[in-house]
Amino acid sequence: MIFSKKMEQLTSAIFSQLLERKNKLIAEGREVIDFSVGTPDIPPAHHIINTIVEESSKPENYIYSINDTEELKTSVKKWYNKRYGVKLKQDEIISLIGSQSGFAELSLCLVDKGDIVLTPDPGYPIFSVGPYLAGAEIVKMPLLKENNYLIDFNSIDKEVAKKAKLMIVSYPNNPTASTAPRAFYIKLVEFAKKYNIAVLHDNAYSELVFDHTEGGSFLSIPGAKDIGIEFNSLSKTYSIPGCRIAFAVGNRDIIKQLKMLKSHVDYGMFLPFQKAAIAALEGPRDCVQSVKNTYKKRRDILIKGLNKIGWHIDNTGGSMFLWAAIPPKYKSSLKFTFDLMDKTGVIVVPGSSFGAYGEGFVRFALVQNQEKILNAIQNIELSGIFEN
Repeated sequence: MIFSKKMEQLTSAIFSQLLERKNKLIAEGREVIDFSVGTPDIPPAHHIINTIVEESSKPENYIYSINDTEELKTSVKKWYNKRYGVKLKQDEIISLIGSQSGFAELSLCLVDKGDIVLTPDPGYPIFSVGPYLAGAEIVKMPLLKENNYLIDFNSIDKEVAKKAKLMIVSYPNNPTASTAPRAFYIKLVEFAKKYNIAVLHDNAYSELVFDHTEGGSFLSIPGAKDIGIEFNSLSKTYSIPGCRIAFAVGNRDIIKQLKMLKSHVDYGMFLPFQKAAIAALEGPRDCVQSVKNTYKKRRDILIKGLNKIGWHIDNTGGSMFLWAAIPPKYKSSLKFTFDLMDKTGVIVVPGSSFGAYGEGFVRFALVQNQEKILNAIQNIELSGIFEN
């Protein structure tokens, strides 16, 4: 059977390789501590679970939900105004069945074959996969440590910028865990307007920010709605990734195109999940603070413990990840990842899997409890992997 040539570029072996080695270690009776996949282990708040249970028991909720309910859009409007000071209108909001699919859908709306799309490197794979599936020419924007992993707009070739159709930006960032100040977003809007580039800002981790960092919205910058939209997800904030609840908000013309495309490829978000989203957005905020505190505590324990045994890791301002430089004796993040796994049972993701500029780093997802984190630190210390 002959498949699309596009599929040849989508093969990512790293997670299957990690899983294969993980299962081998488990079969050998080894302790495995997995920091690779960013799946929240914190349970959702009771009021969200109860809403899903109650609404799922109603037969009338199993119809096609072709359109978002007015109640849902009103909740998003109220939340964005209260949380970010951003005023949205009904035609500036659409739900997504997870923001991951939204990247592909938006690209199909905006991009024709050969159009240039600017994506971050290192970056979450779907940032590039979505535009690639739409036939885009991908141009990477390096995120460098010396720039605090912020996009350097001055380094983008002017001729490339003139031809670019779409730019994808995401802070707090996955995988680098960096955050962006308001001044960065002001420059972003200026740059996009100068070159007439549409902007997609992925804001999945705005609630997971630490050390007095304020998680904001790209849309709070004057003029942002003229050129862009923002994705916002409830997956990590409310620990409900399996529900696939996210939103695209902002420029009404882009939202209109998204709505038209989605009418052809899906039937909207399951009505009980729409109710769960309303319960989350309008319910008590203590569950959000609890999730945030849990990730911050894990981050602090991991950074402090690894620094103590000789693995220096810079503090990070947000998200549920740590971005760590590999030991100088290693030239390959993949080789280090496999050695770390074999010697300690600790599983991380090599930075090279997030792009060429991720080489030399690994990513930890803060999805293990305090006891497991301490065990991981001890295993790494005893392994001697940092010895010359």
